[in-house]
Amino acid sequence: MGKQGIIAENLVYSYGDLIAVNDISFEVPEGGVLGFLGPNGAGKTTTVKMLTGQLKPKSGTATLLGMDIVKQPRQVKQNIGVSFEIPNMYEQMSAEENLKLFANLYGVKNFDVRELMERVGLAGRESDMVEGYSKGMKQRLMVARSLVSKPKILFLDEPTEGLDPVSSESLLNLIMEESKSGTTIFLTTHDMIEADKISDRVAFLNEGKIVALDTPHELKQQFGKRALKAEIKVNGKLETRHLPMDEGGSSAAIKELFEKEEVITVHSEEATLEDIFIKITGRGLL
Repeated sequence: MGKQGIIAENLVYSYGDLIAVNDISFEVPEGGVLGFLGPNGAGKTTTVKMLTGQLKPKSGTATLLGMDIVKQPRQVKQNIGVSFEIPNMYEQMSAEENLKLFANLYGVKNFDVRELMERVGLAGRESDMVEGYSKGMKQRLMVARSLVSKPKILFLDEPTEGLDPVSSESLLNLIMEESKSGTTIFLTTHDMIEADKISDRVAFLNEGKIVALDTPHELKQQFGKRALKAEIKVNGKLETRHLPMDEGGSSAAIKELFEKEEVITVHSEEATLEDIFIKITGRGLL
């Protein structure tokens, strides 16, 4: 087994009487991508803040690259990059000035601003004041800032929130590139589709507790059901039929469909991560 980038054991955090994170444990191997999934208020951001040293756990421990988040906070911060959902840039400064200021704080002397801006889809906007950026542009600039120090672990809190589909896809490709280069990725999101695309494993967080943790494939096999979706023509009109593939008599039903009906299209279907989350928790993501 490879080295672990993140090891969390029995982490707990509370705000007064409200337990936001309730005894959670997980591991992320170096270069792996963990999708940390759940609705708003589930405890995702609080978990990130503990792992990045912004909040001290009430109990439990966590190590990043073998370094204790409480006992070695400076060493931990030197090896991580963080992009939060709510941008916290200097609005009266340009994007380039923001990135260079951050680089100075981390002692980074050699990095290519334009190359970094191009990677997040902001090429040519380096000199623009951040106050003139759209929400999606600010989100992408946050991701660029998180990459300035070439971190070994990257924490991304809802990184595609507010992005159009093209920008979102581009950013997901960037995340996968970082993972392939050996960067450990901790991704929090309520977008199950994007998590399914890029996560090696996903953790379902509900009311502060991890209720499922596995690969997307294994979760679908364990909790989902396969089906065929067929469009057939009946009296000149299209109708949709769903045929289960995991039940007794499925083969006969599919054979009968093709023998007796005019089938126009047919596609296989499987449960989505959102379907599984609802099945496990009894609630949706919003």
